[in-house]
Amino acid sequence: MEYNGKNKIVTLCGGVGGAKLALGLYRCLKERGRANDLAIIGNTGDDLDMFGLHVSPDLDTVMYTLAGLSNPQQGWGIADDTYRVLDLFKRYGEDTWFLLGDQDFATHILRTRMLKEGVSLTEITATLTVSLGLDCALLPMSDSPVCTYVETLEVGEIPFQEYFVRRGATDTVVGIRYDGIEQAEITAPIAAAIWQSELVIIAPSNPYLSIEPILQVKGMEQALLQCNSPVVVVSPIVGGKALKGPAADIMRSFDGVEPSALGVAKYYQGLVGGFVLDVSDDALAEEIAAMGYQVLVTQTVMQTNEDKQLLAEHILEEFLPR
Repeated sequence: MEYNGKNKIVTLCGGVGGAKLALGLYRCLKERGRANDLAIIGNTGDDLDMFGLHVSPDLDTVMYTLAGLSNPQQGWGIADDTYRVLDLFKRYGEDTWFLLGDQDFATHILRTRMLKEGVSLTEITATLTVSLGLDCALLPMSDSPVCTYVETLEVGEIPFQEYFVRRGATDTVVGIRYDGIEQAEITAPIAAAIWQSELVIIAPSNPYLSIEPILQVKGMEQALLQCNSPVVVVSPIVGGKALKGPAADIMRSFDGVEPSALGVAKYYQGLVGGFVLDVSDDALAEEIAAMGYQVLVTQTVMQTNEDKQLLAEHILEEFLPR
């Protein structure tokens, strides 16, 4: 699918946590007849090979969420999926630590086949999203493979999914490496989306494991710094705790700071001009504003689809240029 040049709201997004805001934005813009003005740049540093198939967990989580297919209890995978294929893999003696549902397998089989045929990940993702009826653009951060490795005190360096899924994010993170990042460049659709954007939003995803791989892609940060639109971040830390995943623990062990929205503000300082702060952290608003941020204080904890859409509406109302 050719890029149509109309995507004006850009979101940098990880998996489950970021997908919540992506859904809110999608619903909000769809009501305004602007769903195709949304471009979501997804993290592919979590991609992995399972059973010979190319799996893109973050891209698929966003895609399934926006298509109304995701498992609401887990936040990932497909609702009411079965695991008969995985059960047979287990009988064959294969290690099945990474859960893939039977319907989910279809996505990975098709993606892998198309990659072998020489189709880019960007084009493949467009084919998948259009087939599922999505009107927005879901853009992989690069068409070059990048793999996030986590250095732990307990077992040394391991791929992200082994740290996060297989070992349950229980290890102490002391280093992070994005293998292949030197060869990764932003794609033409991403460059065009950022250049033509009205607003760029960094979703409340893990800064280290979900957003930083995107920012490290060659040309990404420069495009964000040079675009003529506000760049806004939604804090993934609320009340000193991560909304989802190990962000708070990594902030403490890797960055050596106590997890807080203030720590997030310091992390993105110089790149981002707008900061979305949860009402429970209202006491930090003045200090964050003193760092040069335009601060929006609102409810950022998204438990229902209405919460997701309301947060999106508040962000658009506050930061969209008039």
